[in-house]
Amino acid sequence: MARYFRSSNLASRIFDRQLISPLPGATVNTIRQFYENLVPSYTIYDIDCPDYSFRKFTDDGKYLVAFSRNHQDLIVYRPIWFTYSCNEECETHELPPKAKKFDSFFKQLYSIPLASSNEYICKDFFLYMECHRFGLFATSTAQSNESTATEGAIHGVPLIEKITFHLVRLEDGVILDEKAFCNDFINLAHSIGAYMYEDLLCIVSLRYQTIHILQIRDSGNLVEVRNIGAFCREDDELFLHSHIQTGYGGSFLPGIKQRLLSYIFCKTWNEVPDQTLRVQHLKKKFYFHFQDYVDLIIWKVQFLDRHHLFVKFGSVDGGVSRSTDQNLAFFAVYNMETTDIVSLHQNSSEDIYALFEQFYDHFHANPQASSHGKFISSHSNDIHALDQLRVIKNKASSSSQFVKKMMTSLPYTCQSQSPSPYFDLSLFRYDEKVQILVLLTAEQKESRPSCFTHFSRLHFRFSRLICSQLLSTSISGDRKGITVALVVFVSLVNLQHCWWQSFGHMCSSRYAD
Repeated sequence: MARYFRSSNLASRIFDRQLISPLPGATVNTIRQFYENLVPSYTIYDIDCPDYSFRKFTDDGKYLVAFSRNHQDLIVYRPIWFTYSCNEECETHELPPKAKKFDSFFKQLYSIPLASSNEYICKDFFLYMECHRFGLFATSTAQSNESTATEGAIHGVPLIEKITFHLVRLEDGVILDEKAFCNDFINLAHSIGAYMYEDLLCIVSLRYQTIHILQIRDSGNLVEVRNIGAFCREDDELFLHSHIQTGYGGSFLPGIKQRLLSYIFCKTWNEVPDQTLRVQHLKKKFYFHFQDYVDLIIWKVQFLDRHHLFVKFGSVDGGVSRSTDQNLAFFAVYNMETTDIVSLHQNSSEDIYALFEQFYDHFHANPQASSHGKFISSHSNDIHALDQLRVIKNKASSSSQFVKKMMTSLPYTCQSQSPSPYFDLSLFRYDEKVQILVLLTAEQKESRPSCFTHFSRLHFRFSRLICSQLLSTSISGDRKGITVALVVFVSLVNLQHCWWQSFGHMCSSRYAD
């Protein structure tokens, strides 16, 4: 059976679009297919680039976020249209000097001081709302491993004197609100300690084992909705203080820990129907491991929807370390309205892996109104991604270890995947990166040091043709070489921004009805 190949000529495809209307609801998919004709094909070296630490783009391509090298200032750029073109083949023309300047591709919107003298911007932390009006940034003081004993604090968790979250209006850089946490520890690396869903924000305090739920109002205010940890309901603390016995020197387990133990007890109780065998089963499965369950702490949390949280429990050591493959962990689904745990799975369970494989998209909790998140390729919506996952699974020596390794990514980090068409596995596929050493000539060594280069070949999905080779470079020298990787990323997102806007406006007017 002959496979249909889309034309490699952009003009031909635009002409075909005038003759053939897409299926209802498939207009955006048709637009994204045009990226097959628009791939990076040229690398510009030695760009005159500002000495900033670049974080990332918003998924609509409108804002590029950067931080100053001293981690004190926030700088935001807006991509602009291309400033150079030629009528013939570009290889025969020399680029003008302005084509090698960063300012030819980006316009600086503003630069504002964000951190105080003893605080630093966390360069790995940046979240933005779906409407792209507000961005959330974090600053903190230096981390201290010699934490003092404090009531309610978990022993073994580091201490940060002050952590501040800043809500910034991305359009003009106005700081609208701030939320500070003192003598606490929140994992800011790669935005692990926070999760944003629609107008809700979840922040996890590892030191005090509290889940802070905040709402971002349209006015730009951060309003605290509820705290989940020692207490699960708003009036739990008042109720306990009004019924506490005088002279009682003991302490209660945190509310969410009690919910966890109750769920494990009831689940273990119902596993054996026989009354006489049930007690022995409880001793073996519950009471024998009771202290292990009590010692579990909250590692990470994400939203599944507006009412349910996906919570990861584990040991103290696993909560602050980067490698958690071998640590025992549990995944719980917590209902914020009923304050009940409705599901619990161990990180080596085949049941949780089956849910991970079949319903991967539900773990990302993309809002229904999201115009970009629905296009992220995954093994639950793309057969090519599913084939890749099953190949990895078949190569694994141990099924249990494979499941544990896959589960280390859960709960997912907020906004960690890109909806760019270049990562759409139904359009493109990538070769594994090959590392080679680029040996430069004597003339080149004067301007560029030796470097290791990763070639990542970009193929069309339905052919063997290589449409582009993306380069990312590791330089053994000064900062000049960061421009190679930067230009590739800039090309991808700038193309995405420009073509999404142009085709989007044209198609929305044509297929509005």
